[in-house]
Amino acid sequence: MSQDRDRDTGHHEPARDERTGQTAAAARIAHQSQWVEQQLRVAFERGDFDDLPGAGKPIEGLGTEHDPDWWIKKLIERERLSVLPPALQLRKDDAELDGLLDRLGSEREVHRAVDDFNARVRRARMQLEGGPPVVTPLRDPDAEVEAWRGRRESRIRANRAALRAAEEADRSAGRRWFGRRR
Repeated sequence: MSQDRDRDTGHHEPARDERTGQTAAAARIAHQSQWVEQQLRVAFERGDFDDLPGAGKPIEGLGTEHDPDWWIKKLIERERLSVLPPALQLRKDDAELDGLLDRLGSEREVHRAVDDFNARVRRARMQLEGGPPVVTPLRDPDAEVEAWRGRRESRIRANRAALRAAEEADRSAGRRWFGRRR
């Protein structure tokens, strides 16, 4: 009758090992530490823990006060995230815009990047969140494309001149090496 009651309530006793009287879960837990130690030993022998970053260095932040926001600070540092107000972020982006444009490969991409920058400036000017005022000027896309083209042409000329100088140095070094007489 107690079996019927157990079946009706859904309660049932976990299976036990007849020899030890332990449940299967208890037996697994007892042997888990041995299994973990064995896995660690094998990994050490394979050299999986050699050359880990931070090896031989003190653990950072050990012994200092606990900061509950440590993980978000590490995330911002590691991912190089910016948490500046929009006005300050736009000033920073404005200062870095020429470098960003120089890494682009076509006039269409430059024009698109400047249009995107201008759209962000306009959005920031319309928001009423407070914070520092948005003083970042809009950029003229056509003027930026012209400036990008001029910087690109001067880089190409400089690279060609450096390549010619290197080739000339290689030629003159080759003549001296093979032109020697003993």
